[in-house]
Amino acid sequence: MNVGGGPLGLDDDELVSCVACGLCLPHCPTYRVTGQEIASPRGRIAAMRLVESGGAPIDDAFVAAMHECVQCRGCEAACPSSVPFGHLMESTRAALHGARSPATRAHRVRRAVEAVAYRVVLPRHRVLLAFTWGLVVAQRLRLVPRRFGVPRLDARALATRLDLPVGERGDGGATVWLFTGCVMDAWQRDTHRNAARVLARLGARPVRPARGADCCGALHLHAGRRDDARRLALRVMRSMPGDAPIVVDSAGCGAALAAYGDLLGTPDARVFATRVVDFSTYVARHPPVAVRATGSSVVVQDPCHLRHVQRAHGAVREILGAAYELRETDDDGLCCGAGGAYSALEPELASDIRVRKIAALRRAGGPNPVIASANPGCTFHLRAAGIDARHPADLLADALVADPPVTDPGAPRA
Repeated sequence: MNVGGGPLGLDDDELVSCVACGLCLPHCPTYRVTGQEIASPRGRIAAMRLVESGGAPIDDAFVAAMHECVQCRGCEAACPSSVPFGHLMESTRAALHGARSPATRAHRVRRAVEAVAYRVVLPRHRVLLAFTWGLVVAQRLRLVPRRFGVPRLDARALATRLDLPVGERGDGGATVWLFTGCVMDAWQRDTHRNAARVLARLGARPVRPARGADCCGALHLHAGRRDDARRLALRVMRSMPGDAPIVVDSAGCGAALAAYGDLLGTPDARVFATRVVDFSTYVARHPPVAVRATGSSVVVQDPCHLRHVQRAHGAVREILGAAYELRETDDDGLCCGAGGAYSALEPELASDIRVRKIAALRRAGGPNPVIASANPGCTFHLRAAGIDARHPADLLADALVADPPVTDPGAPRA
């Protein structure tokens, strides 16, 4: 690594690896909806170079350009020079988070909101659950404006505990760990239930992590809060000891856990990262479970962190293909605009990006398509616009052949 001496502390070799060819432009959601160079990966890297070299200040325009990136990393998949744009953006945001400049102070409201969310709510699951119950009540009283993009929350699912044993510290004998995380457990607990049901059909014994797996730190890393992300990563690693596979049914969380080796840089973290596997990938590696042909069609929407980061999107099609007629979009897997917390922090851009995605989904599946999406942010973002978005685990569980009847081995034979 050749770290420069500029205010962003970026790797000079990574900065110069971009040759400004423009092949990334059609794959960048913010460039597609704005048409502005500064909203493209090429433009953002050019701005980073200027600031790093001292040719431009860290001003409001620069900060806005960095925060308006969705971090979908579609540009990386299209780049012939393998520019590590995701790492450059995370490093830049980390530098901005630690900066004390007029531009940073101009964004003090955003930083205050992030501080509450990232330091108080997400890492403390009980606080998140209490906050979620408050949202449920507020939704019933019609106090949550639709522009906030919060999907309708299920009080029944929230009130029903996840019926899985909790793994013990130091116990490496669990068949598989099912990582529950923060938002998924609070807002999509039924998906965890369905994932566990499918895993059990495979003969696995899913268990929940012990204390410390409240949050994986993915959103913190996206926001430039690397120290917070590292602290959470250490807690998560302690919560799932041993060598059993760690199954993750959230694409964003899975990408974060699989990158702990790079985040922490320790041998233990690198070994931990090798145990992480996406839910659909784990299912696809085993003999197929018995499913019925539903006769229904499903449009596959690839979450960016499943397609561009984990590159594990093919497994979704493999596990759902026997039960559903799968349809593909014609937009080459472009981002839906969710981007973790992006849809809440940049609602106008997120909405514009979503409009294009929904048009592609409807071209593939008709006016009311059923969507398969393996990331909570994507499903929330699409549901808020009236799209029936479901997790592959939910769709697969719906198509399972009924459980065989339990017989009494001591009963007399006919």
